[in-house]
Amino acid sequence: MRISILVVVSLIFCPLLIAQQSMSNDSVIKLVKAGLSDDLIISTINSQAGKYNTSTDGLIALKTAGVSDRVVTVIVAKAATDAQPVAPTVPPLPPMPGAASATADQASGNPDDPAAPHEAGIYNDSAPAGSKMTILEPSIYTQGKTGGVFASAMSYGIAKIKVKAVIRGAHSNERINSENPIFYFYFEKQSAGLSYGSIFGGTSSPNEYTLLKFDVKGNTRETQTASANAFGATSGTDDKVTTGFTFTKLRSGVYKVILSAPLQPGEYGFVVSAYSKVFDFGKD
Repeated sequence: MRISILVVVSLIFCPLLIAQQSMSNDSVIKLVKAGLSDDLIISTINSQAGKYNTSTDGLIALKTAGVSDRVVTVIVAKAATDAQPVAPTVPPLPPMPGAASATADQASGNPDDPAAPHEAGIYNDSAPAGSKMTILEPSIYTQGKTGGVFASAMSYGIAKIKVKAVIRGAHSNERINSENPIFYFYFEKQSAGLSYGSIFGGTSSPNEYTLLKFDVKGNTRETQTASANAFGATSGTDDKVTTGFTFTKLRSGVYKVILSAPLQPGEYGFVVSAYSKVFDFGKD
C-alpha cells in the first residue's frame, strides 16, 4: 500500500519539479533510479525543454545507469529535433512607390482611381483633384419628332424633312465645368463583337459611339438623326453637332477618352445609333 502511494505521489510531483529546470542526461537518470516507468519518462522528455549529451560517452553513461534502449532512442530523437535551426523570418520587400495604394485601390474598387475595377459604364474624371469619378447615367431618347414637313410639302419635296431624337428634360443631371473633360469607358465585354450589353447594349469600344450636342427646345433636348426629301434620304447624325474625340486602350475593356477640342457650354451625350440610349451630360 505504501509503495502505491509513493508511486502516485511521484507521478504527480516529479513532473512539476522537473518542469522547473531543463531536462538533461542526469535528469533522466534520476527518474530511472526513482523507479518511474519508461512511458512516464518518455512523456516528460517530450514535454520539457532539454539539453542532452548524445555523444558516445553520453550514451554509454545512460546505458550504464540503467536507462532502457527505448528511452535512449527518445533522447537521441529529442536532441536532434531541438538542434534543428529555425529558419529566419525574411521581411517582405517594400512595395514600389505608389504600388501599395494602387493595389489597395484595385482590391477595393476605389471609385476615385481610374485604374481600379469599375462597373460597366462611362465615367467622367474632370472634377477637381480629390473628388470622385462620376458615372454618366444612361437616358432613353425617342426617335419620332419630325420637322420641315410643311416646308417640304410647299416645295414639292425639295426641302428636307428632319427626324430628331428627343430626350426629356432641358438639362442633364450630370454637369461638367471643365473645357477639357476626360472620360473612361468600362465595358463588360472585353473583346470586339456583340457584347452581353446590360449597360452598353452590345458595344465594346468607344469607336462605336458619337458625341453629340443637343439643342434645348423648351423642356426637351433634341438632335437630328435622319433627313429626307424628294431626292433621297440620309440617316445618321448631323456633322455640325458632332464633337470629335480620341481614345486610348488602357487594358482589355477599359478606354480613356479625350475630346479633340475644348468643350463649349451646352448639352451633350454619347450616342450609339443602333440603340435608343444616350449617356448625357451638360457643360456649364
